[in-house]
Amino acid sequence: MMFPAASLWTLLALSISITGSPVEVRNSRIILPMTSGLHFSNGTKPVQRDDARLIDVTLDNAYVVSSVTIGVGGHLHTASYHLIVNTASAITWIGANRPYSPSSPAFNTWLPITIEYPYSFFAGILCTDTIEITDGDAVDGMIIGAATRTWGVVPFDGMLGIGPRSLSRGLIPTQPETTFATVTESLFMQGSISLPLVGLFFKPSSMDSVDLDNGMLIFGDENPDFDIGNIAYTPRTSIMPASDYWGIDQSIEYGDTEILPLTSGIVDSGMTFILIASDAYEMYKHVTGAHPDPRTGMLSLTPRQYRALLPLEFHIGEETYNLSPDGQIWPRFLNYMIQGSESGIYLVIKSLDRPTGRGIDFCLGYVFLQRFYSVFDAFSANPSVGFATTPWTDAETNF
Repeated sequence: MMFPAASLWTLLALSISITGSPVEVRNSRIILPMTSGLHFSNGTKPVQRDDARLIDVTLDNAYVVSSVTIGVGGHLHTASYHLIVNTASAITWIGANRPYSPSSPAFNTWLPITIEYPYSFFAGILCTDTIEITDGDAVDGMIIGAATRTWGVVPFDGMLGIGPRSLSRGLIPTQPETTFATVTESLFMQGSISLPLVGLFFKPSSMDSVDLDNGMLIFGDENPDFDIGNIAYTPRTSIMPASDYWGIDQSIEYGDTEILPLTSGIVDSGMTFILIASDAYEMYKHVTGAHPDPRTGMLSLTPRQYRALLPLEFHIGEETYNLSPDGQIWPRFLNYMIQGSESGIYLVIKSLDRPTGRGIDFCLGYVFLQRFYSVFDAFSANPSVGFATTPWTDAETNF
């Protein structure tokens, strides 16, 4: 297929121009409330969804869905869209549920784009339009996808990509090395935020509601509106393919036993569980005394074993983050969602079904991020990921 030359060069100019000097900053940060919940399709259980995702780690899994509402169109054409927050993608696209067309025909580049996910699909064209994060905080000329065909995303309207810019490489078949500025980069370069940071905060699940406003998406500042511990940053890993994502290096210990040696993996809020290499998983199973549960596909503990459970230690950079026994188990009031027994105790540590040394030897998913505040540096000379404890790190909510 041939594309209008003007459209292609306009797109490339927009993707490059965002790397210029920052303009005057209007705000230090932007905070959006996030709604998180468990969403099912085709009767698939979350243990199956995460296993499927790691077959091809370039694909997205929106099983644990964290979502925000933003405006698209600008000026008199702004419409609201409810988007999944996607840490494993750099591109924002809309039109899955509520129809979208560019607010001006001139904004349509006619460049096709297709993204396949394990349980969803997007096909459309690349456009440029105004993204309004909040009233008064907008990104003009943002490169987004306009859906023509989708599957598995409804009732949401699309995805808000907050992953590293490198994840947009290869989306244009005729320009495989082209990358696009992310929402975080664009907000920074247009002066809406003071720092090129995006932070994620989630409270642990509670019995009050399965779907609730339990999170915040924070652009431009590392500090949320509540007390947290010191944020410690670690460089993004250099090991492929984790380096394309929010990838870090870490080791894991349980008591005096090393579960996982220092290795690379990714941080991804779209993952339900904490996934580790198969050899590490077998060691964790051994030291906890857990047994596989055939109904849920998860490891299970007896009440006596749970009372003896130790914190799981994640050594990231110079810091250690202790995941409490309560943080290591699935919320028991949600056992019906995984086809578990009402009184069952199920661990949220799962296997990648492949040994260490494959480039992605762990994934810190939603259950980890519920206990630790996370910050992602999108645009510095030394990109990094930061973590901090929160008032809910040691909360007793799951047992």
